[in-house]
Amino acid sequence: MMMKLLFWLILYPLSLLPMPVLYFIAWLFYLLNYYIIGYRRKVIVQNLERSFPEKSHREIKRLTRQYYHHLSQLAAEMLKMLTLSRRQLAKRYYCANPEVVNKYFEQGKSVILMSSHYNDWEWMVLSLDSQFKHHGIGVGKPNSNKDFEKLINRARTRYGTEVVFADTVREVFEHYESQHIPVAYMMLSDQSPSNPHKSFGTMFLNQPSCMLYGAEHFAQKYNLPVVYYKVIKDRIGYYHLEMELITENPLDTEYGYITKRYVTLLEQTIRQNPPFWLWSHRRWKHTPDHIDG
Repeated sequence: MMMKLLFWLILYPLSLLPMPVLYFIAWLFYLLNYYIIGYRRKVIVQNLERSFPEKSHREIKRLTRQYYHHLSQLAAEMLKMLTLSRRQLAKRYYCANPEVVNKYFEQGKSVILMSSHYNDWEWMVLSLDSQFKHHGIGVGKPNSNKDFEKLINRARTRYGTEVVFADTVREVFEHYESQHIPVAYMMLSDQSPSNPHKSFGTMFLNQPSCMLYGAEHFAQKYNLPVVYYKVIKDRIGYYHLEMELITENPLDTEYGYITKRYVTLLEQTIRQNPPFWLWSHRRWKHTPDHIDG
């Protein structure tokens, strides 16, 4: 009940404010967070130091400050997601080369889109069903607060995107692939896996890492093309997507190829502009039993 009151009496009315006002509030929150609260500062600094051992203390401090600034803007954008119009969304968030994905729709094929918590991923969920010709499905982890999950999913799915979670993802793939309905499955594959023993072990950002293997598993099971996409920030509140094919025929690839290629592309993306990744996430709380590749 409290979550519903918070949502409808505070969060939703705030989301109706113009974006410049929300960004100003976000800037005030950034100052409070960086200089006083220090949300997960230890986790953020540790992740940055281990990922970039070549950087000095001053450089790590600068990246930390930039990350807190980015995080505050991201919070404003996630809040605005609750009421952002379809027209404004299309103006602020678009794909530069949708033909990379759309050609598979013409062939009657679904496609798996692999990416990460880099820049604004929530607007990708909101716009997924509109970005491509495919039906859009976002695959994610369930929220511990079910009331909040229900409310936020209502916002996420209002433009046609479907959201599913790990406990039903197998049934969803089976349903759409057996019905031959072309789907673009959005899979953020940089989360820490709940079961590290079923993960793919590899080096990522100078650290032994447990990577989610679900995208590769379903790609090979149904022989679906896999596309990596990165979200590029053009300026505050404006993004574009760039799609890059990982493989068109997963059954022709060796074990781990898709995951390793994804890791390579993700690391390149992060190194190009480090502050825009989700550094406050406890990505390395598990260590792989062994390195698969």
